[in-house]
Amino acid sequence: MTAPALVLVGPPASGKTTVGTAVAAARDLPFRDTDRDVEAETGTSIADLFVQQGEPHFRALEERAVARALAEHPGVLALGGGAVTSSAVRELLVAHGRAGGTVVWLDVDVASAARRVGLSRDRPLLAVNPRAMLRSMLEQRAPLYTEVATHRVTTAGRSPEEVVAEVLGVLVPEEAR
Repeated sequence: MTAPALVLVGPPASGKTTVGTAVAAARDLPFRDTDRDVEAETGTSIADLFVQQGEPHFRALEERAVARALAEHPGVLALGGGAVTSSAVRELLVAHGRAGGTVVWLDVDVASAARRVGLSRDRPLLAVNPRAMLRSMLEQRAPLYTEVATHRVTTAGRSPEEVVAEVLGVLVPEEAR
């Protein structure tokens, strides 16, 4: 069984994909995103899955995608922003951290996230009043991110390069893994 070198969690627009791909490139590791895994498995976008099948159906697919990726992906793994709402996913992430894995919560404030999201149709939970939804989401999920994270890195007001440097600094050296 292979475990990821790094798992990134955080709300929408926190920088998981941007930071994850840069960290993966810096460490010469593959990058994987569980949202893309679900889309590849279903042949449908996340937004369309929400509309056509509902959030519970999507979350069940996401749970399976996260479990699979945690078991088989050796690189950098980014989870969808809401993956931590599943108790099963949280248990897997806590176990990963206890086993020596690195789970980084990319934390972002409402203003920064709202600027980054804009009016994106690709984020179904932010379709109506994105700023209010983001504020509510950040408040509700912060304890869940805290529960699963081995490290917290703030992305608000920082360049991607600054965030990547901090994340690289918390990674277990390759020779120690």
